[in-house]
Amino acid sequence: MDKSAVWTRIKKYRPDWLTLVLLGLIAYVWLRPPAWVSNENRAAPDIQVVLLDGRQVRLEDLRGKVVLVNFWATWCPYCRHEMPDMARFYRDYHAQGFEILALSQDDTAEPVRRFLASEDYRFPVAMAETGHAAAFDGVSRLPTSFLIDRQGRVRHKISGQVHYSRLKDLAVPLLAK
Repeated sequence: MDKSAVWTRIKKYRPDWLTLVLLGLIAYVWLRPPAWVSNENRAAPDIQVVLLDGRQVRLEDLRGKVVLVNFWATWCPYCRHEMPDMARFYRDYHAQGFEILALSQDDTAEPVRRFLASEDYRFPVAMAETGHAAAFDGVSRLPTSFLIDRQGRVRHKISGQVHYSRLKDLAVPLLAK
């Protein structure tokens, strides 16, 4: 095949600008899907969880800290995608009073332990029990997170992925109070 025939064939398959824009949009939504943030102002439920390391924690015990309660699962690709940003934010702001309570929706703890160990995540994780999601007025999709202020009030509900910049915008003002 000569060069002109190859070039003609390549031109035939060259996408137009609209196709490129649509492909870019699809890639953006796949890698960073939208999240809906609602402002709330209600008392956080006083749930109790058993962390994977065996410690028991009541949400009430975390009063005085800004807490991100995150409902997630190892089988959820968006949940797995948000974890590095959550871990980085936890490392950067834990000393200033930021805490995470990640509640896994997996059926058993073993895949959760393997996933956390493989990625070296060090924030507190527990298995969600029946009633935990209901205590937060329901969780209809994963991931879903609730940001609780130092006074124990749910301030934001995030339906979708949590990103570092989103956490910074929502949590840092609560940490400053």
